Amino acid sequence: MKWWQRMAMALVGLLMVGTSSATILRIATLSPDGSAWMQTLRAAAAQIKQRTAGRVDFRFYTGGSMGNDNTVLSKIRIGELAGGAITLESLAASVPDTQLYSLPMLFQNQDELARARRVMDPVLAAKLAKAGWQTFGFADGGFVYIMSSKAPIANIAQLRQHKVWIPEGDRLSATALRSFQVTPVPLSLGDVLPSLQSGIIDVVAGSPIATLALQWQTQVRYLNDLPMSYMVGTLAVTQRDFQKLTAADQQVVRQVMNDAFRKLDQRNRQDGQAAYRALLTQGVQVVHPDAAAHAGWKAASQAAIQRLLAEGMISASGWAQIQAAIAGQP
Repeated sequence: MKWWQRMAMALVGLLMVGTSSATILRIATLSPDGSAWMQTLRAAAAQIKQRTAGRVDFRFYTGGSMGNDNTVLSKIRIGELAGGAITLESLAASVPDTQLYSLPMLFQNQDELARARRVMDPVLAAKLAKAGWQTFGFADGGFVYIMSSKAPIANIAQLRQHKVWIPEGDRLSATALRSFQVTPVPLSLGDVLPSLQSGIIDVVAGSPIATLALQWQTQVRYLNDLPMSYMVGTLAVTQRDFQKLTAADQQVVRQVMNDAFRKLDQRNRQDGQAAYRALLTQGVQVVHPDAAAHAGWKAASQAAIQRLLAEGMISASGWAQIQAAIAGQP
């Protein structure tokens, strides 16, 4: 074999090694660049790349550039993406009980939420793993409140007089609102702000952090002070893609991303409280339902949960488990 043939073969070998040794995990999210969420994930990705000597890299598609969570999941299924930084309930097609945290008026305060999460976070992570998803912990997304642009809404009768938005494809919200006798207006997230401006909708539900990030506070004037549901975020990567990494590199990714999500969880709780206060300073008025209105919201929420159970959208065992966790029962 001539010298130039040996050199050519060596170069081909080097190229093959370089190509096969780097795995890029393509991740999509609705979170905009510059947000605390993305700052934390990018820092974690940089640390992983450094600790794996470049063998594992993340490529993020931010700000909904890959579509909403349902579109992202479709792209994950066909292999265009490895995963998504998405809301936990978006994974309901794989694990219906990921919707448990989003049930209407499930939590009355932070103490109940903390008790539930101590029990349910590892339970849901294990169910997702069994369904083919690798997750790295869950991050607080905040309590969700009803906000309106035209008039204060203290009770359900008033809610029925308005045009209520729900996320496009959100079966849980659509099903739950049937118990409130409300016909919602499904829209993509990007359509919410212009629809508030044009009057296509005049009621939204969101966390204070999301409201500020999406600039809805420029249109909404009132906030009903009852926490209607709770949002959780996660980074979900398919086991199909995660198993492409070596065992050692998998351990690095788990360690770094788990630590990132612990920090995100704590930071988001603090940021959520600050965002609530910021809404008030920007002129959003708080509506405090009286005892009768509160009872009406609670009764409709319980009816909605029973409807969700009857339709198989959450499991009876999961419902029992989270109720016991909230009550502090073993």
